[in-house]
Amino acid sequence: MSVPDRHDWTRLNRLQLGRYAEYVVKMEFVLSGCDVFTSEVDDHGIDFVVRTRNGDHYDVQVKSFRLESGKSTPYVFLQKSKFAIHPSLLLCLVQFVRGEAPTLWLVRSCVDGKPNPIFESRDYGEGKKSSPEWGLTLSRKKLALLCQGCSFGAVVSTLG
Repeated sequence: MSVPDRHDWTRLNRLQLGRYAEYVVKMEFVLSGCDVFTSEVDDHGIDFVVRTRNGDHYDVQVKSFRLESGKSTPYVFLQKSKFAIHPSLLLCLVQFVRGEAPTLWLVRSCVDGKPNPIFESRDYGEGKKSSPEWGLTLSRKKLALLCQGCSFGAVVSTLG
């Protein structure tokens, strides 16, 4: 019997992949010297809280996506009612590519007191299918922006 490819992400369904992403991110924060606190109930859209070595606290939301050749551009969204932009709110994006280890990006929700320009504001009106959200269409251009300034290691080192 052959051993499955360790990074064959197609073996995991959407929920399994999301849970895996949360665990990977938590462990990366721990390896960076942070303490990680999880809640018993995730009803506020925050997956966990981290405390840095300096004692600063950050709320963290984790979103994962698969990047597959020949498939449509991934879209990640965060409901504005649960992802309220503020300086201590972080988004961690986890990209899964078959045959590769996950790639992590850490995105500050707030830059100079305003929503990070990487987020697309989508304010759907009353009676629409979706609630207002922050969206990220993860095109090659947007992924290149993430690579420039949002690598997990680079951002976590600025948190204190």
